[in-house]
Amino acid sequence: MGFIKEFRDFAVKGNVFDMAVGIIVGAAFGKVAGSFVADIMMPPIGLLAGKVDFNDLKFVMQQAVENADKSKAIPEVAISYGKFITTGIDFVLVAFAVFLMVKLITNLKKKEAAAPPPPPPGPTKDQELLMQIRDLLAKR
Repeated sequence: MGFIKEFRDFAVKGNVFDMAVGIIVGAAFGKVAGSFVADIMMPPIGLLAGKVDFNDLKFVMQQAVENADKSKAIPEVAISYGKFITTGIDFVLVAFAVFLMVKLITNLKKKEAAAPPPPPPGPTKDQELLMQIRDLLAKR
């Protein structure tokens, strides 16, 4: 029974849940960044580059061969460097966004640490009474 309890204690720790949430949010963020690159950034870049769709850029090493009956068709062999360019831009954008998030969080933590603590309130009634007793004893 000890092993199961130990595993349960490990699985329900906050760090495991935080990590799971981070992975799920990261995967969703990756999809958003991928869509941003493919659907928003690459079309204007392709237009500026001469109406080129980067995903279609490839170096064909062997053309596809189709038979009349298509039973023994040979697929095209190509290096799709356009998809690699898109993926590279996607990576740079995701890395930059993560950098900005880390920088923002770091700055917020610095501001929290740099904030001076609030001044302590005046002495309490107990402290005032003790000071009066001290002063009376000092006069004797």
